[in-house]
Amino acid sequence: MQLSTRQQRLGTETAFETLAKAKKLEAQGKDIVHLEIGEPDFDSPDHVIEAAKKALDDGFTHYGPSAGQQELREAIAVHQGEFNGYSISPERVIVTPGGKPVMFFSILALIEKGDEVIYPNPGFPIYESMINYAGGTPVPMKLEESKNFNANINDLKKLITSKTKMMIINSPNNPCGSVTSVEDLEEIAKIAVENDIIVLSDEIYKDMYYEGEHYSITKFDGMKERTIILDGFSKSYAMTGWRLGYGIFPEFMIEDVTKLMTNSVSCTSVFSQMAAIAALEGPKDFTINMMEKFKIRRKIVVDGLNSIDGINCQTPLGAFYAFPNISKTGLSSSDFAEIALNKYGVALLSGTAFGEYGDNYIRISFANSEENLAKSIDRLSQMIKDLK
Repeated sequence: MQLSTRQQRLGTETAFETLAKAKKLEAQGKDIVHLEIGEPDFDSPDHVIEAAKKALDDGFTHYGPSAGQQELREAIAVHQGEFNGYSISPERVIVTPGGKPVMFFSILALIEKGDEVIYPNPGFPIYESMINYAGGTPVPMKLEESKNFNANINDLKKLITSKTKMMIINSPNNPCGSVTSVEDLEEIAKIAVENDIIVLSDEIYKDMYYEGEHYSITKFDGMKERTIILDGFSKSYAMTGWRLGYGIFPEFMIEDVTKLMTNSVSCTSVFSQMAAIAALEGPKDFTINMMEKFKIRRKIVVDGLNSIDGINCQTPLGAFYAFPNISKTGLSSSDFAEIALNKYGVALLSGTAFGEYGDNYIRISFANSEENLAKSIDRLSQMIKDLK
């Protein structure tokens, strides 16, 4: 028996592979500091958990509409409308089991053989994987360290061809922790409008800024009609295991993306959706307090990494990732990650897990305790000393 040829085009997410390796080492008795997985290490808010329990007691245990519970779609429309400063129809909201289906469904619905999709590189690996799987041509948009891990707009313009159908942007960015300036967003918006390009704006980290605030590309003229906003509950509310995401789609995509939901997963867990309403409408202090703790951890990691000979780390402006340059250590990204895990008990990711332009970098998630982060810095410092 043989799998379809398209399966050969399907990539993966290295964070989960590294987590599995780290767990195997832990089972053998090795002490591992986990800096590989991209999820907050906080428990979900109590009022959200209580809302889920109540929803179960109230009988929300059956199928729901494929596009999502109307109550949640309305709550999301209000939330996003208040956040961005313009009105959003609940009919444009489709609730999905996590954020990845928004990527997958958008690319499947829009991209076919010969279509080109520009995506950030280094960037979330599923972008490239899904473009390839759908038969499109992935076109990497290099994020430059010299531009605080943002694209050079002049270089971006050179990537546009008659075949460019979609562009993916992500700010704050995974893996770099970078933020796209309003000025650059405006230029990207102009490029999209002038060249009739659909934009998938991954805004899953929109609540995770250390300075300043989020600005959506949809606020520029002509962009609401051609932008898919990807958002969800995993990061802002520490709800990764709940699998709750959503997309805000242009009107012309709503019916067909809803069909993709029906054909694939039927609907998103209904009692979880009712809990999501509590997340949106409940107290805002959870995310604020979480980000205050991440800010402390960010300093531990950035200062610590910059104290190690051969490592240079910019201060991330959003999310909870550091993306240090390790080229002066003399190690490749993959060798650095392998030695750190197997010999020094620090699980982190090679920059190449995020694309070809991630070479010479590693990604560290600082979603761990201050004590463990300090321990990881000590171990990495010792690792570099031992290798000299």
